[in-house]
Amino acid sequence: LRRGTLPVRLRRAPKLIRPWQLGRAGVANIAGHEGVRARERVLREMFEVALAAVSADRCLPPHLPQLPKGRRLVVAIGKAGAAMAKVAMRDSPPGTQCIVLVPYDHGLPTGDLPAEAQVLEAGHPLPDQHGQDAARLILDEVRRLDADDQLLALVSGGGSALLVAPVEGVTLEDKRQVTQALLLSGATISEINCVRTHLSRIKGGRLAEAAHPAQVVTLAF
Repeated sequence: LRRGTLPVRLRRAPKLIRPWQLGRAGVANIAGHEGVRARERVLREMFEVALAAVSADRCLPPHLPQLPKGRRLVVAIGKAGAAMAKVAMRDSPPGTQCIVLVPYDHGLPTGDLPAEAQVLEAGHPLPDQHGQDAARLILDEVRRLDADDQLLALVSGGGSALLVAPVEGVTLEDKRQVTQALLLSGATISEINCVRTHLSRIKGGRLAEAAHPAQVVTLAF
């Protein structure tokens, strides 16, 4: 090549880099996009297997109680509420009443639940008016149960935030402010739920108390 065709500095041979100089991460990068996609597939498969292991379809059926002499009321609350209700309703006779309370956009596609299921959505982690309305409805229906009836309460993560029934003297806004303060303080979920229980007319065994004399079966995920 004639001098001036290319700058001299661009015509130097690149420095040879040997694999053992890259380290483990560098060698992995040599695999390129195929290696990345393979690792993504493995991670996704691991995630799906873990979800399947704790799914309502797998965990719930062995623990469902026998049907009562009277009627069964299914109340499914929390992020897995819709999935749990779907399993419980397969085990229940036609016409079984079912109330599902889930965070916004945590339901199931239309048709996955029977027509008897009433699906409600509410705020999480901060309580809202929809959660308070749902708690009022659930308490009203539970109080109609008789001694031969059964309350099947299916509770999963998020249920304590969704179900809002403040004690007398405490408003919904009070509960929102308390919850926000606890979240910002770094309190654990156990500590937050302890405070919620003392401010609620439905938590801490009060839902079961409202269902008396009916049989109460609670399955918590």
